[in-house]
Order: sequence, then structure tokens, then C-alpha cells
Amino acid sequence: MGRRKKEPRSVHRENIVSAASALFMERGIAAVSMDDIAKAAGYSKATLYVYFENKEEIVGILALNSMKKLDGYISSALIQHEATKARYDFICRGLVQYQEEFPFYFKMVLDKINIDFESKNYLPEEKETYQIGEEINEKIKDFLLFGMEKGDLRDDLEIMPAILNFWGMLSGIIQLAANKEEYIKKSMGLSKIKFLEYGFSLVYHSIATKRG
Repeated sequence: MGRRKKEPRSVHRENIVSAASALFMERGIAAVSMDDIAKAAGYSKATLYVYFENKEEIVGILALNSMKKLDGYISSALIQHEATKARYDFICRGLVQYQEEFPFYFKMVLDKINIDFESKNYLPEEKETYQIGEEINEKIKDFLLFGMEKGDLRDDLEIMPAILNFWGMLSGIIQLAANKEEYIKKSMGLSKIKFLEYGFSLVYHSIATKRG
């Protein structure tokens, strides 16, 4: 314990969050207690409460981390190409890579997030998570407007509903492919990649012009 006292507070918090993340992935958030997290991280329960007030605070940090990772994947996808279809393809690839590398985070991004910050009854991480989510939406908005201006995407798209449907369709296809990979292979004779390519193509053609 003496060695731990010399380590920065941030190190202890990272250790705890890492242990909690592994447990949440294995059992789900609801089934994991603070006792479980303390044992997995190698801390006493009393010590755990020195660094986190409750499980919700840990979940809030994980949700923030997940949103930051998603922002990184989307930003990287959008700067690599200028052509609308190529940018779309890279967004899809980035999301698939994100889901495969961080499946727990991918699910967390799809969960409900707090948008009520009028009162003071919220975690700082919740507000930052919301803000990063809005920044991601702005990037997708720019992508859609750019494609519309070039004549690649339909000019009748309602931007905000289109953005949410865009996320819903793509994330749904990706999660379905992950959950049903064996079924897709057995019943359709398709690999996960081929199934995703087909689904992504359907989504793109729902927003693209004939030229696009």
C-alpha cells in the first residue's frame, strides 16, 4: 500500500476504471457492484470510495472515453478523402474498427446520454460527453452538406433527422453483424464483411443521388 500512496491520483483512477470496464464487458453494468470493482482492481472498498463516489461516476468516465474514441475514429475517417463516397466508406470502416476493438464502448455510445444540464445534478463527464457528441454530429452535418453541395447526396435531406437516422442505421447494422455473425454465415453464406458492405451500400443509396 505504501507504493500506491506515492502514485498520482490519476493512476489509481485509471486502474479502477480499467478494472470496472473489464467487469462491465463480462457481466454488464447492472450486475457489477462497487465491491466487485474494488476486488478486481486490488483495492479495499474504503479506498475505492476515496477515488470514486459511486458506480455512476465510473460509468460516466467510461461513457466519456467511448465518445472521445468515436470522435477520433470519425475525425480520422473524414480527413483522409475529399470524395463523398470515399469519405462515407471510411466512416463505415472506422465504425466497424471501433466496434471490433472496443465492443463495450460501442454499445455505450448507443445508450441514452444526459442532455439536461439546467440543474447541477449531473457529472462533469456527462456534460463533456454530450458536448463531444454534438461535435461529432457537426462533423457528420458538414459531411452531408458537403455531399449535397457537390450533388452527390440528395438535396432534400433534413439534416438533423438525417444525422440521427444515419447513426441509427449504421450502428444497427454493425451491432447486428457482430451479434449474428454465425447466423449470417450459415443462413446467407455471407461473411461478416460482405454483409456489412451490402448494408452500408443500402444506407448510402438511401441518401445519394443517382449521380452520387
